[in-house]
Amino acid sequence: MRFANRRLAPALLALTAAAEPPPPTIQFTAPVEHRLIEGIATDGRRIWLSSVLDRMILEREGGRFRTIPLPAGVANPLGIAWDAQRRWLWIATDCPGLPGIVRCERGALVAIDREGTLRAQAIAEAPFHPGDVSVRGGRVFVSDSQSGAVFVWNPVAATLDPVVPLGVGRSAQGSVQIGDRLFVADYRYGIARVDLHTGARALLPLPDGKPLNGVDGLVRAGAWLVGVRNGAGVPAVVAFKVYDGHLTKMRLLAAGGLLKDPTQIAVSADRLLLVGEAGWDAAAAGSPRADCAPILALPLPR
Repeated sequence: MRFANRRLAPALLALTAAAEPPPPTIQFTAPVEHRLIEGIATDGRRIWLSSVLDRMILEREGGRFRTIPLPAGVANPLGIAWDAQRRWLWIATDCPGLPGIVRCERGALVAIDREGTLRAQAIAEAPFHPGDVSVRGGRVFVSDSQSGAVFVWNPVAATLDPVVPLGVGRSAQGSVQIGDRLFVADYRYGIARVDLHTGARALLPLPDGKPLNGVDGLVRAGAWLVGVRNGAGVPAVVAFKVYDGHLTKMRLLAAGGLLKDPTQIAVSADRLLLVGEAGWDAAAAGSPRADCAPILALPLPR
């Protein structure tokens, strides 16, 4: 992910001036040989990370790591999400433009069990480049990071049905389902709310009327939505609520410091876990990592 500058957006700058957030802590680090860590998911006991270049999932339990190679024919793992109902790990897989990865016209949404066995696989019409996935109550949503489209998995037909069709968004990232609405972070246009019954989509601006763009990972933490902002300005973690078609009660949970190249985020009990430095710059240059990828912890917003 590239940063256009090193300034906070005006609305976030005001939050920083009002109350400096406490810095995140390093929960653990991924082994340095895993050069690019993108996704994170947890069931409250185990934590999973997606190791993009190695085509594998790292599972951490009790302070120990276990590697789970992806099945043959599956592309590189990006965003991941745990499905507590089926006990599957859902993975957005694609072939990002990095040295050593052969380009393809489309990736796939896949699910594996804890042993790495392929349990489900679905694709959309090419070009299809999924980058993030979310699960809520057994419903699975996958976002296309290049087209802005969002799909929901149809378990009966094993297909992907459009929620946000092609040509509407620009670069869809994290998503959160709350009731009959889906909240989607779009890199270009900001946070959007989609009615899952009618398909109606509305953009939700900040209090100053501007979009909260550049958001990658997005999760729900109680009454809050929490996003990882890495697409513009100083990397930050922000929390907000939605009221009357706007983002309200904005809170800056962390900014800069250990947040060097943050990507995905997950809720684990009373804390937030996030990838603090994924390693995209080194991966794009074809270089080894200089340091281990830190997995950071933050308290939930109150």
